[in-house]
Amino acid sequence: MSTAIPDPVGPPLHVGGLSDAVTAAPVPPWLTVLTGGVLVGASFLVTSLLTDHAAIRAVNAWYARLPTPVSLHRGVAAALSAAGVVTFAAVLVSGAAGSATPTANFAVLVVWVGWWAGYAMSTYLVGNTWPAVNPWRTLARSLPTTGRRVLPRRYGAWPSVGFLLALVWIEVVSPLATVPRALVALILGYTAITLAGARRYGVVTWFRRVDPVSRVFRLYGRVAPVQFDRRIEDPPVVAGVDLRVRLPGAALTDPTTDDPGATAFVVALLWATTFDGLVTTPAWNAFARRLLAPLAPLQLAGRPLVWLFYLLALLVGFAGFLGAYRLAVARSRSVAGSLLAPVAIGRRFAPALLPIAAGYHLAHFLGYFLTLSPALAAALADPFGGGTVQVAVLPAWFGTLQVGVVVAGHLLAVWVAHALAMDLFPGVLRPIRSQYPLVGVMIGYTMTSAWIVGQPTVTPAFL
Repeated sequence: MSTAIPDPVGPPLHVGGLSDAVTAAPVPPWLTVLTGGVLVGASFLVTSLLTDHAAIRAVNAWYARLPTPVSLHRGVAAALSAAGVVTFAAVLVSGAAGSATPTANFAVLVVWVGWWAGYAMSTYLVGNTWPAVNPWRTLARSLPTTGRRVLPRRYGAWPSVGFLLALVWIEVVSPLATVPRALVALILGYTAITLAGARRYGVVTWFRRVDPVSRVFRLYGRVAPVQFDRRIEDPPVVAGVDLRVRLPGAALTDPTTDDPGATAFVVALLWATTFDGLVTTPAWNAFARRLLAPLAPLQLAGRPLVWLFYLLALLVGFAGFLGAYRLAVARSRSVAGSLLAPVAIGRRFAPALLPIAAGYHLAHFLGYFLTLSPALAAALADPFGGGTVQVAVLPAWFGTLQVGVVVAGHLLAVWVAHALAMDLFPGVLRPIRSQYPLVGVMIGYTMTSAWIVGQPTVTPAFL
């Protein structure tokens, strides 16, 4: 079912403001939160009964190989790369010269509905095709290769952590969903930084260690059932690559060699998605308005202090999420009596947070995608059109489905954490005891996420 919506009056800045059709869960918020926490705790009790190390490894190691010709790999990679570049160009042109109505503008709908909602969901529900689709990577491969510098290893993933948080902050405080030209300006700025970085440090180094979008999709891809038997760092080089179908989340239990700061990036991804939903809840906005009201007349560098407020909120929340995780890791090490360094334990358990991030992203954006899919289809059919905008009206029970998706992601996270603990610590009781603090943090994340998706969406408070 779809309905027409009028042009927005005084449109909100936040991307979620494109649609008001996603409703809250039709159950009391306290019951939603409590149910999510209880289910995650109960799932831990069930998985604790599975103590056969070999059997757990066998389950996670299972796969079915889907061999395909090298020519097909090359053809698909080339087609995806071409589609990515064409879409990128169309977004820039339509954003600059298309409809001024956000819900009818090709660039706004493709970027936020088609890409960040729809395509991002495909990376953890199916598999990560971003190395081939990525238009910036395709363009970067055509740049001169002279004068490259080495990015110090000690930087690790920290540049991508800062880059990701900066993008989230800009998305929250800027009119990227309501002013197409502002979106184009951001894309051009991102393009300049990306191409300059790829030329300076090399395509592989930049898109693996610095670019936050590539890292997000690569991590989401580890949750997906479709995997590759080796990583594809440069899509044209695909000889010997076979598709493998695995159980969802099984690839998260594979050993990896992560850079310093890789754990912080996983936590930043989880917090960024949470923050993106938190700022649209009525409770947050009531709090923000009360806090900002006395500061409304004050400005910093010609801007209202609300910009600084949201930056501080983003950083404080990230520090809180990261601190809670590190505290749980330290407690887990103590309970298990392990001699491993806390950093090593935290890095090994970090993949267990990815199903939580993916589950919350799906719950947060599925309704958004379905609601605006008629508008997206109309924009794809007529990129420079306008007029009446159609949106889908979701049924009342959809809110319950959103909560179910959040809980499902956390249940998968509990299983991954259990498998990692069984692989990391010897014996039977030590792996189980090591999970107590981590499961406690997961329950906290679950209850927070369930509460957010159960709230109505409102415009973020800007004074």
